[in-house]
Amino acid sequence: MLPLEGIKVVAVEQAVAAPFCSSRLADAGADVIKVERPEGDFARAYDAAAKGQSSYFVWLNRGKHSLVIDLATTEGRAGLEELIAGADILLQNLKPGSMDKLGFSLERLRRDHPKLICCSISGYGDEGPYAQRKAYDMLIQAESGLASITGGPEGPSRVGLSVVDIATGATAHASILEALIVRGRTGKGADIRISMFDVMADWLSVPLLNAEAGNPPQRMALAHPSIAPYGAFRSKDGKEILISIQSEREWKKLCAEVLGQPDLPSDPRFASMIERVRNRKLTDQAVGDIFATLSRDELLKRLAEADIAFAEVNTMADLAVHPHLRRIEVETPNGVVSHPAPAAIFVGEPRRYGAVPAIGERADRSKTRVRKSL
Repeated sequence: MLPLEGIKVVAVEQAVAAPFCSSRLADAGADVIKVERPEGDFARAYDAAAKGQSSYFVWLNRGKHSLVIDLATTEGRAGLEELIAGADILLQNLKPGSMDKLGFSLERLRRDHPKLICCSISGYGDEGPYAQRKAYDMLIQAESGLASITGGPEGPSRVGLSVVDIATGATAHASILEALIVRGRTGKGADIRISMFDVMADWLSVPLLNAEAGNPPQRMALAHPSIAPYGAFRSKDGKEILISIQSEREWKKLCAEVLGQPDLPSDPRFASMIERVRNRKLTDQAVGDIFATLSRDELLKRLAEADIAFAEVNTMADLAVHPHLRRIEVETPNGVVSHPAPAAIFVGEPRRYGAVPAIGERADRSKTRVRKSL
């Protein structure tokens, strides 16, 4: 039995943040009814990478039922009212105030359905000077300051995936599970409000505190502001390998067993982490010059034998054939699509993941399996 079997979720959702949350609830066995406008969730048209379907939609909507409701009509609003009356959870990420205008104010819903757990996702919350602003992932990356610490010295950059949406969806998921635990003890529902800006500001606590202390973080690409060597170095055959040296013991092992320069730690410019960071250019040159004389295979062998932390700087093509990648295969209206598996592994309790529904179609939960990448 899955942990959320018997839990009914009504998701008035679109795009990424709320669907990320509800997809995880569906994975755990919840009966998720995705309420879509007549033209469907606009994320269905983001791209056509998954057998002619949106990669976003396929990734985030497995195991749900799709129900088309035109909330602009009296009949549509009555249908949603009926769904909510039988639900345990209402998840929505419409523009702030939209549900109120449709007659579904959270105050009224909580009064009529005291056991209902309501979770509302917005860009900036319900109050404050930016509450009515439209908000999307990259806009919040910029507004929160995340873009200012991402990228290289040449300029700010977006994180290469929808990190704000995903972080917000994960926060909503955790908050809903907390509310379910409390309801199990007290019988009372909850009113959860989550803003994308608040989520990202929370995640940015460390760089913010450093900036307020007079040490604003600098954009350093694949380097670390307070550790050296910690960065990417190129092999003789052109492969970038990122290494992380966390202690003096590791630095000495790197020098002796990988670089073949056991006396390097005795040089005052490299004798401590503080000195290596202060002389970062020289430190990186000392490492980079040796890396450039060795092949990728030889470097990986030496690094592994010396127990140095390292990673190859891979592309998406590399990830697609990565030996450590776990995948699931999901039924979709256009056939089976394979993509990375959810991270959580419940030992002894293999998960099956439901199908991705067409607009207005109920999902089939029976056919998805997990496999290792070949």
